[in-house]
Amino acid sequence: MTLSCIVPMASTSARPFMLLALCVLLQAFISAQSSGSPFNVIGRVYCDTCRCGFETPATNYIEGAKVRIECRDRKSLQVVYSNEGVTDSTGTYNISVEDDHQDEICESVLVSSPVADCKSADPGRSRATLVLTRYNGVINENLSANAMGFLKDQPLAGCTELLLQYAPDT
Repeated sequence: MTLSCIVPMASTSARPFMLLALCVLLQAFISAQSSGSPFNVIGRVYCDTCRCGFETPATNYIEGAKVRIECRDRKSLQVVYSNEGVTDSTGTYNISVEDDHQDEICESVLVSSPVADCKSADPGRSRATLVLTRYNGVINENLSANAMGFLKDQPLAGCTELLLQYAPDT
């Protein structure tokens, strides 16, 4: 498709001006996208009271748990960005992340739990992968991270009955 198809009424002398204007607008759009406001990573931290590896009705959400956002260089795997936060009374954290991290591997990572008998991070739920870029078609500063959990030292008494709800009928 030629430019004359797009703008059939434009004179030959106006075409270079229109092409220049289009390039300037495109550059302005790209600049605005890359210099946007910070990302807000939102997630929850829980105590797996049944030690089953996922959230259940018996799950407790942890106030005061420390979480860190880490971004690593894809080639060297060195940490190039880090920021910590603490969960509120609902076990929710909201951590601000500056800049775009398009070419980096970013994750939410559990740091510590204030609960005495729930301090061991669940190996399968101790980190959550994040996509911290504006170059993926998503126009949103608020990003939800998967919930992460610590394991209770000993499962609660009613966990066996609770977990039977998840078993197929036999």
